[in-house]
Amino acid sequence: MWWLLFLLLAAVNFIKFCIVENTSIVLTSEKLVIQDCFNFVQDASCGGISIFVGTVRNLTKGKTVTLLDFSSYEPMAVKEMQKIANAALQKYPIKKIAIHHAIGSLKIGDIPVIIAVSSAHRKAAFEACEYAINTLKETVPIWKKEYFKDGEVWVNAHP
Repeated sequence: MWWLLFLLLAAVNFIKFCIVENTSIVLTSEKLVIQDCFNFVQDASCGGISIFVGTVRNLTKGKTVTLLDFSSYEPMAVKEMQKIANAALQKYPIKKIAIHHAIGSLKIGDIPVIIAVSSAHRKAAFEACEYAINTLKETVPIWKKEYFKDGEVWVNAHP
């Protein structure tokens, strides 16, 4: 039985997540899947689902990007992501929210962040989704390093 506990602990090191009734929070080194977020927020009482998908682009300030590397203080990041989800549920008339973020090295076109929100009507889903991504970028301890052909630079000096 000890080996089962060992495997479970090893798996948790790869995926940090928290699912609380109407929220799904994931911080992982695995590939993010849009369908997972959609499936979580889908609800028969909801007529609108808004999904924001952030992708790694190939150009920043006129320089060609070759790779992004995301790192975080994982316990605090998951806690802050949950706070954002809870705040969105309080602030907007939404049913469910998923906030998933990748860490580690990502190539051009890869997905570092997905936010999905469901509500009875589209306006609340749109507004809560925008609130969640804007707040995440301002408050969650996830840092991004951009790599170029001629060097690299850390961005997101906050929080």
